Amino acid sequence: MNQFKRKRSNHMTERNRQKHVSPTENESNIHTDFLQNMTYGDYLQLDQILSGQKRLSDHHDEMLFIIIHQVSELWMKLILHETKAAIESIKRDDLSTSFKQLARVSKIQNQIIQAWDVLSTLTPSEYMEFRDHLGQASGFQSYQYRLIEFALGYKTPHVLKIYEKDPKLLEVLTEAYHAPGLYDVAIQALAKAGFSIDSEVLNRDYSKAYEGNASVKEAWLAVYKQVDQNWDLYELAEKLVDIEDWLQQWRFRHMKTVERIIGFKTGTGGSSGVQYLKKVLDQRFFPELWDIRTEL
Repeated sequence: MNQFKRKRSNHMTERNRQKHVSPTENESNIHTDFLQNMTYGDYLQLDQILSGQKRLSDHHDEMLFIIIHQVSELWMKLILHETKAAIESIKRDDLSTSFKQLARVSKIQNQIIQAWDVLSTLTPSEYMEFRDHLGQASGFQSYQYRLIEFALGYKTPHVLKIYEKDPKLLEVLTEAYHAPGLYDVAIQALAKAGFSIDSEVLNRDYSKAYEGNASVKEAWLAVYKQVDQNWDLYELAEKLVDIEDWLQQWRFRHMKTVERIIGFKTGTGGSSGVQYLKKVLDQRFFPELWDIRTEL
């Protein structure tokens, strides 16, 4: 009996010892010597990223404000990366690849929308403690957001003036301003599939904001009425609807968060603030894809 107790006691001691062993203690192949090798932080250039949060005030919550906007800009960079790739895929008639890229854009948009929930924890009193330090800097000036709008076909010439301070950046924006957008190549895909699209649409000036066209509407209507024969175009259309839907949800959450924090004050960049953000909710990117829903 005593021998059994001793064995049981030893077994329990071993089990207790194992419970307190660090998870890495039994992982003999884990690399710990990085004197000559690249680390995780090196690869991600974390020194640069994590040193980029420089508050202009001593207020605690300015850190939240900076990080939320920096994270959103990183997500926008990925949106542009995927959207540009999707445009090229559609040009090559590789619609299946574009579906994956556009689906990823929608998932990223969802992440950006969630960021407003975090920023909305900033109260009006807290924001006013450091708002003046922003000067005339505003999210309105986000050049990546403008590039996203350009890629989706919404273009207004006056916004380019904002970026005259940086000639290289202005060159990038000007090129994107004159380039065909996501919807342009989608309409071209309709024409390649045999649908009759007006020549003025196919040869339009891409520096102008897209406006609805009857031939495009009829083509999409036919796609939705004959899904089996036009599955790829139907799938493309729904991916575009997803993106515009998410973008408008992002805009709405932006508007409500701004209203929650500053009410109807003028924006730091000089816009009318909430009133301006309400107006942009009426902007449409892929009008025919919404219009046909009434007629189906």
